[in-house]
Amino acid sequence: MEAGFRSTKWQELTFAIVGLGLIGGSYAKALRQLQARRIIGVERNSATLRQAAEQGIIDEALAEAGPELAQADVLICAIYPDAIAGFIKSSVQFLSPHVLITDVAGIKGDMIRRVQEALLPGMEFISGHPMAGRQSSGLAMADAAIFHKANYIVVPEAGNTPQAVAWLEQFALALGCARTVRVTPEEHDRTIAFTSNLPHVTAVALMDSASYNDKTKYFVAGSFRDGTRVADINPELWCSLFLANREKVADEIDKYMEQLTLWRDALRAGDGETLKALMRTAAARRKELY
Repeated sequence: MEAGFRSTKWQELTFAIVGLGLIGGSYAKALRQLQARRIIGVERNSATLRQAAEQGIIDEALAEAGPELAQADVLICAIYPDAIAGFIKSSVQFLSPHVLITDVAGIKGDMIRRVQEALLPGMEFISGHPMAGRQSSGLAMADAAIFHKANYIVVPEAGNTPQAVAWLEQFALALGCARTVRVTPEEHDRTIAFTSNLPHVTAVALMDSASYNDKTKYFVAGSFRDGTRVADINPELWCSLFLANREKVADEIDKYMEQLTLWRDALRAGDGETLKALMRTAAARRKELY
């Protein structure tokens, strides 16, 4: 439908989801709850595609882009960030001339620019990022509830219409997200390097530490368990994310090492006042955060 994405009557809209892993599958389940008119799943893994169809979370299953995508009012790209622009470029010929495209990429980089360059007149791409997920991946982990009370980052660019930005924000709230926030691509990637990339690096580094041994499991309580939860990681996805944001991630590692150096030096000097000051600052920030 022309400019159909401006409707927030979800039952009037057809959605296409590219990638039916954890996030894409969760979108499909959430859209089923919202009673979307039609849900098209695009997934090159035949087993995953079959499972999604068997679960009834998609109405049409596509192994690759094709003319069927012309039905979609909204296209959600839930694939690796470095694959999004290529997919759009190869499938743009099949899309509705008024389609609204969005993504879930954890890193933006120059992806937004590359996607916009591939679009035909009348199409619109507005980038987004639901701050939702689980440490494990795949359709089996998909759950509409992961959006509940999550934050949804909207990354508008100069070419985006106010209607599309407002639509994406309303869509995020309909999914169950608690709030939306608008940022630039640069702000997004810089902040994600700190709040997402660095904690994953830290968790992996802890599990890879030379101190880990066959007795470690007997000494694990809440702090180690919580601090290493995200070390159960998808290497393919996270390697892609780390490298796509490598300068900002490296900068955050430098800042983190500065903090660890303060701790090491204070410990070796027996400087309790410095240790208490560091902990007071952290505790105050944690209380403010939550």
